Amino acid sequence: MKRVGILLADLFDEREFLYPYYRVQEAGYTPVVIGPEAREYRAKSGFSWRAEVSAREAPELAGLLIPGGFAPDYLRRSPEVLALVRRVAEEGRPLGAICHAGWVLISAGLVRGRRVTGFSSIRDDLENAGGLYQETGVVVDGNLVTAQGPKDLPGFVLAFLELLAKG
Repeated sequence: MKRVGILLADLFDEREFLYPYYRVQEAGYTPVVIGPEAREYRAKSGFSWRAEVSAREAPELAGLLIPGGFAPDYLRRSPEVLALVRRVAEEGRPLGAICHAGWVLISAGLVRGRRVTGFSSIRDDLENAGGLYQETGVVVDGNLVTAQGPKDLPGFVLAFLELLAKG
């Protein structure tokens, strides 16, 4: 299984989508862009990308990445997206969330007792959900990789790819 899902919704951070998208390809995996619906989504900058499949139709995945921006606030409203995120977590597959993507982890019920990080404005949300917030760029806790923002993309994606390589 060589497919890695990347979630999209409107107002995603294009840096946090594109950098992992191409790094996943360079590592020999096939990125599968997944949205609440299979349609085109617009980034914060106006850039757009099409989700190939809906969360309900997502294939079996080796891992899943969640970019930030404002998109996580839309993603967390989709029961199908939350079910997919939970499925990946329950299967022990690598799950990556950067910047505001911690909101999706919170809504999926995956933060309690886990070491996590995220953008500073969601620190209270992560802590109130029972997360053990770490004031550092990238945090790995089991199969979960979280990062604070775009400046942390190299370490975030590297940690995610290392988890994928462990299988």
